[in-house]
Amino acid sequence: MITRRLVLAGAGGVVGLAAAAAAAARTPPVATQGRNAAMQITRAGSQPSRKGPAEYFTGPVRVDPMFQAGDPARVNGGHVTFEPGARTAWHTHPLGQTLIITSGLGWVQHEGGPIEEARPGDVVWFPSGLKHWHGATPTTAMTHIAITESQNGKNVDWMEKVGDEQYRK
Repeated sequence: MITRRLVLAGAGGVVGLAAAAAAAARTPPVATQGRNAAMQITRAGSQPSRKGPAEYFTGPVRVDPMFQAGDPARVNGGHVTFEPGARTAWHTHPLGQTLIITSGLGWVQHEGGPIEEARPGDVVWFPSGLKHWHGATPTTAMTHIAITESQNGKNVDWMEKVGDEQYRK
């Protein structure tokens, strides 16, 4: 019968196992070849956070880039956190936008529609060209993953800011 003790002894015991694990950690991973390139893993925290630009956001917003696929793909994603009262300006996306709410309580609105609540686990889809905004409620922060695609190198068209009166309706 093969026991764990025999396997460890055959591998040089715990010391040998630890040495093998250390060597494996120093060895670069083998890339898996796809149609056009090797698989890529972007490690969490490997890209710096940045503030949402004041020209496109009202209030404190943090953007953590997650991924940007290279050609021929055109999708990108970010993890965006809105502090209470923070929100985007009105904007559209040439190929639409998907939001996955991950924490907090948010508001989303498309032009001409009511403000809707968005909670963790909700998925919001804005079709191509639909004017909209999204952000936190006045009292609760909200975080979402935003996924967009680029068309001719552009993934968003920014417009006017959402005023306090519009936001509080």
